[in-house]
Amino acid sequence: MICLDGRSLTSPLLARIALGEGVSLDEGAMARVAENRTVVDRIVAEGRTVYGINTGFGQFATVVIPPDQLQLLQLNLIRSHAAGVGEPLPRDQTRALMAARINCLLKAHSGIRPDPIRLLAACLNVDVVPVVPCQGSVGASGDLAPLAHMALLLVGEGLAWSGSGQPVPGGLALAEAGLSPVTLQAKEGLALINGTQLITALGNLALVRFRRLASLADEIAGLSLEALRGTRSAFDRRIHAARPHPGQALVAEHMRRLLGPSSAVSDSHRDCHRVQDAYSLRCIPQVHGVTRDALEFAGAILERELNSATDNPMIFTETQESRSGGNFHGQYPAFACDVLAIAAADLASISERRQERLVNPAYSDLPAFLTRNGGLESGFMMAHVTSAALVSEMKGLAHPACVDSIPTSAGKEDHVSMGPIAARKLLRAVDALEQVLAIEARMALEGLRILGLAPGTGLQPLMDRLSEACAPWADRAMFEEIHATLQALRTHEEALP
Repeated sequence: MICLDGRSLTSPLLARIALGEGVSLDEGAMARVAENRTVVDRIVAEGRTVYGINTGFGQFATVVIPPDQLQLLQLNLIRSHAAGVGEPLPRDQTRALMAARINCLLKAHSGIRPDPIRLLAACLNVDVVPVVPCQGSVGASGDLAPLAHMALLLVGEGLAWSGSGQPVPGGLALAEAGLSPVTLQAKEGLALINGTQLITALGNLALVRFRRLASLADEIAGLSLEALRGTRSAFDRRIHAARPHPGQALVAEHMRRLLGPSSAVSDSHRDCHRVQDAYSLRCIPQVHGVTRDALEFAGAILERELNSATDNPMIFTETQESRSGGNFHGQYPAFACDVLAIAAADLASISERRQERLVNPAYSDLPAFLTRNGGLESGFMMAHVTSAALVSEMKGLAHPACVDSIPTSAGKEDHVSMGPIAARKLLRAVDALEQVLAIEARMALEGLRILGLAPGTGLQPLMDRLSEACAPWADRAMFEEIHATLQALRTHEEALP
């Protein structure tokens, strides 16, 4: 059970909730929520006109709504804004969306009562998950459409996933779980949907996976370096001290630990004529390193956003005030997701270049396409083609979404982030990166088998894991081989400290 308090949610914790772990609500945070709600109640009682509480929304902000229609105002908001289209988000991504929104509400600047928050947490804990279409948000006035689909469940409407994986009416899903819908009060519909939680949830899930892949990429590159009988000289500590980028130094240190001072491979070519390797080997610290720096930069933004209040208007308990602002704008998490998509594409690109060197006999002492029976067998010819296709697609995914903007809401919302697009394409890029790295790992394994020499000691656990999963090559169904490699890499990741 993970305790949500509005302050300490991290990417790894969010990933655990996404996979099914339950949540509890910090009672101190809930007390602050209840106190914050009194500000809204006082505004309504005093008849003050405040945006989002007793006015229309967007272009209708100047329309004052009478007190007896405030509940309908909030319900109408949820219904009308649930305008999403496209494939539903996978269940794990929707769970992350729900948890991220709960955590935002616990910042106690939304003016919501504790009841809707408790119901949202209860839905998570019994796995009553709304059906949320993936398209329809421009990531500026919050992720309005996706969050409105989530909020429909709380009022007993919309759709939810059944235990069998089929959509059922939201009210039925609540009833079968022994839960009752809420009646939204003043400000509460807006409080549920005004925020960046779709971008932030998906971005943080991608971040968790990408961080693990970045470290794994170093190990796989190390295997390729050994299979190609590359030199260790490019990882000399003095080189990287002279250009002190943190990620570069980190990767260089990692490569030194993985490779060790020497190995059977390095000892086999001490007297060879090659004094320096191609860039895809020699520049591993520089290229992999900037990915590590990008992960630090973007990761800090995404995790900070997880613990931010992204509402409008903001309700301030201490001064009993409401203030309009722009915390709902998704440019921060959108920018972070776009940076990570670029980093993923570059990491895959250099991996594909190492693959070219592994299968092309012009660049190594290995047989063409890593098969001793060339002609009769094609070896890893098409595996490399698959990598090339994936990398090309990733270059398209690397085009930043956040540089686009289409004004909406009759020009009121005249600059938007397109952050949900950035987050969704980042997830696709991370998926593709994992596949590209798996292909490189399988090729490097075969190259080392052909050499018949052991790699550096730090690489031996990965070598052993891959060897257990994949028999020496003879032409067979390549997709099965890639899948087996992928599973071996995931098992290896899980065993890492």
